[in-house]
Amino acid sequence: MISRRNTLLVLALFASNILLAQDYAAYEVSAKNPFGLPNPKAPIQIKDYADLIGICDCTSESKNQDQTWAEPVAMTWTFKYIMNGTAVQDETIKADGSNSGSIRQYSADSARWYVHYYSITGTPPVLPAWEGNINKEKDKIVLYKDSPAPNGMAGNYRITFSDISKEGFNWLGEWVDKQETINFPLWRIKCKKRES
Repeated sequence: MISRRNTLLVLALFASNILLAQDYAAYEVSAKNPFGLPNPKAPIQIKDYADLIGICDCTSESKNQDQTWAEPVAMTWTFKYIMNGTAVQDETIKADGSNSGSIRQYSADSARWYVHYYSITGTPPVLPAWEGNINKEKDKIVLYKDSPAPNGMAGNYRITFSDISKEGFNWLGEWVDKQETINFPLWRIKCKKRES
């Protein structure tokens, strides 16, 4: 027979577990918050992507081999908070089937964003990663990945989010030399917010 004291102890433990489970997932995607919420215990930089959170309708253009721009491809780009509001995930669905996405985490130790990219067009053993920060003076998010040019010249693949607002944003992927005196645009995307 269970004593009243043991019953109260079991009920207290059960209630404590429910509260912990609720706190553990309080900022996850839910019916009430379809894109999750930023966790107030996360670094304040989690809000760097606040205006991008939601669904955008976009056009994506990449360079052809002859250096002309290919025909635009329609896509949707969705950003949401994940990992209980401590990281950001984005996913693209493109009309040509070349879907992709990223996991975006901010490291307080290095004071930098790390962005791990994945794509349906390839499955590398290690995901490529970009790193960088928001440029508050120019209201841009700029990320870099070491990437030598085809001729071996040292450089980076630079990604820039610009014209960021609640209505949408622009995105540019380009190769730049290490001094950033040479830039070669490779991919550009324009997005308009559909839902936040």
